[in-house]
Amino acid sequence: MRITWLGHSAFQIVTDKDLHILIDPFLTENPSCPCSLDQIQADVICITHGHNDHFGDSLELARRDGSLVICIHELAKYLECQDIEAVGMNMGGTVEANGIRVTMVNSNHSSDLDFLEGMDPGGSSCGYILELEDGMKIYHSGDTGIFGDMKTVIRDIYRPHLALLPIGDRFTMGPPEAKIAVGWLDVDVVIPMHYNTFPVIEQDPQGFKVDVESSTGAKVVVLEPGETYQE
Repeated sequence: MRITWLGHSAFQIVTDKDLHILIDPFLTENPSCPCSLDQIQADVICITHGHNDHFGDSLELARRDGSLVICIHELAKYLECQDIEAVGMNMGGTVEANGIRVTMVNSNHSSDLDFLEGMDPGGSSCGYILELEDGMKIYHSGDTGIFGDMKTVIRDIYRPHLALLPIGDRFTMGPPEAKIAVGWLDVDVVIPMHYNTFPVIEQDPQGFKVDVESSTGAKVVVLEPGETYQE
């Protein structure tokens, strides 16, 4: 399994069976993304919410690759109107696609479609638990503040091995809250995200790494955009 950070909250996960999963593919307008759409393949796209810095290039990629898009029900209805194959779901639900299981979990954020002129409603924001073909579980929290489900539902029921967590503050939790979240989740590996894309979310990921690793049992993997973590 390989996880490549594409900047902001965008990740490409390539499973051991060569399934290409994209989460929040904000690429062409992302100043920290090091690659073009031509370099990205998408079998499955998971969108955490309707803001442009997460919805990003979902339409273009899905049309080009015939990707299956997984998202909240209301966002799926919008995508279907654009002739995109979308699987709508809601909190606590699980869908199986291409040999993986995708479970939608809560996040604490907003989700209106801010890239549309009318700022249309986009349902609720969410996070995902991705269970890969080998049973490994990855938690992508989406944009969120810290909330109690991290130490109960997400930890006790889903038991993720690896977490992708925002540390940018202002629009999500910052490093102090994210450190607490790591302890609550009891994961083995954490990859920070949603920071340093824009000046208002500048953070020190190495400081976060030191704080977390000195106070929890988790390993913090700080990636540069375009770098890959492999297990």
